[in-house]
Amino acid sequence: MLTRQGWVILVVAVGVLIAARAFGIIELYVAGAVLVILPVACLLYVRAARVRLRVARSLSPTRVHAGDATRVELGATNLGSRRTPVLRLRDPVGGTRGALLHLAPLRPGESARAAYRLPTTRRGIIAVGPLGLEVGDPFGLAVQAAEAAPVLELTVYPRIDRIAAPGGGGDRDPHGSAANPNVLGRQGDDFYALREYVVGDDLRRVHWPSTARRDELMVRHDEMPWQDRTTIVLDVRRASHSASSLERAVSAAASVLAASASGEHLTRFMASDAVDSGLGSGIAHNEAILEYLARLDAVGHGSFRQVLDTLTRASQGGILIAVLGRATPGELDTLARLRRTFRTVVAVVSEGPMPEPSGLQARLTRVDNTRDGAFGPSWGTLVRSIRTEVVA
Repeated sequence: MLTRQGWVILVVAVGVLIAARAFGIIELYVAGAVLVILPVACLLYVRAARVRLRVARSLSPTRVHAGDATRVELGATNLGSRRTPVLRLRDPVGGTRGALLHLAPLRPGESARAAYRLPTTRRGIIAVGPLGLEVGDPFGLAVQAAEAAPVLELTVYPRIDRIAAPGGGGDRDPHGSAANPNVLGRQGDDFYALREYVVGDDLRRVHWPSTARRDELMVRHDEMPWQDRTTIVLDVRRASHSASSLERAVSAAASVLAASASGEHLTRFMASDAVDSGLGSGIAHNEAILEYLARLDAVGHGSFRQVLDTLTRASQGGILIAVLGRATPGELDTLARLRRTFRTVVAVVSEGPMPEPSGLQARLTRVDNTRDGAFGPSWGTLVRSIRTEVVA
C-alpha cells in the first residue's frame, strides 16, 4: 500500500497533469508522468520483495513491580535465499505507537538481535504488540506490512516500599486452627504429641519413658514454631478515593503483603469488592493477590463495613491491617472494636486529612499514607512500637 508521502505524490501528479492540459506545456506532462510512475514503481517494488523472516520476541521478565526494569528482546533470521532490504519492525505498547526499529539487510541464514525497554512507572497490564513487519522502498512511498509476532502482556505489580514485617501476631498453630494448643508432655523441649516409630525417623526423637511404658518405640513431635498471621483489608470504593490515594493504598497493601511474605506469615487478603484470598502462604498465594492488585480499578459497588462485620463474626486472629481511603468515624469505630479479636489493628489512611483519635478510636493504631513517601517512615514507627510492646 502507498504511504502518506506516496498519496501526496499522486495528488501532486494529478495537479501537474491538469495544469499541463490547461496551459499546454509539454514539460508539465513529462513531470506529471514521472510523478505518477514513481509511486507505482515503488508499489511494485515492495510487492515483488520476497522476505522470509523468522521473528522471535520475548519479555524479560513478564512480571515486575512498578519502577523495575524490563525489556523486549527481538531476534530475526533470514530464511530466504536473497538478501533482505531494510526492514522496519513496529511494536505498539499499551495502545501507543510504541517502538520502531530498523533492521539492517540480512544475508541468507543471517540473524540479528535487538532489544528495547518498556515503561513500568505505573501498575497495570501493558499489552505489547502485535509486532508488525514493514517492507518499504528507498523513497518511502510504499510499504507492505505483515504481522510478525502476537500480542504479549506485561504485568506491572504495584510499587513496593521495603518495610519490616509486623510482629506480635503469631500462634503456635501454623494453620491457624487453634490459638492455644495444650502441651501433652515435657521432656527436655516442649512437645505436643507422640506417635509410633516409623522407619526413617530420627532416633534422637525417640521418647524413651513412653517407649519403656508401652514396650514399643514412640517418637515425639517437638513444639511447633510461632507463625504470624496477617489480614490485609483494602477499601477499593470509588467514593473513598481520589486517583492518587487509590495508588497509594494499593502500594501500601502490596508492601505489607511483601513484608509479611518475607516474614513467613500466613496472609489473608480481603477487599471491599468481596474479594477474599483466604488464609495462606507461598508464592502462588501471594502472586494471585498481586495479580489482582495490578488489575485493580476503583469500583462503585461493595461495602467496606460488610468486610469488617465478616471479620467481627469470623476472625482468625493475628494482625489486621486495614488500608483505607477516606476514613469515616463509623468505620474507625468498627476497626477499634476488632481489637477484641485481633492482637493488633492498624488503620492505614490514604486520603487526608488524618482523623484525630478520640473515644473508642484511641485504641486504634494509625499509619499516615495521605501523601507520597509518607507510608514507609510511618510504618517504621509502627513496627518499632509493636516490637517495644512485645518485649515489654
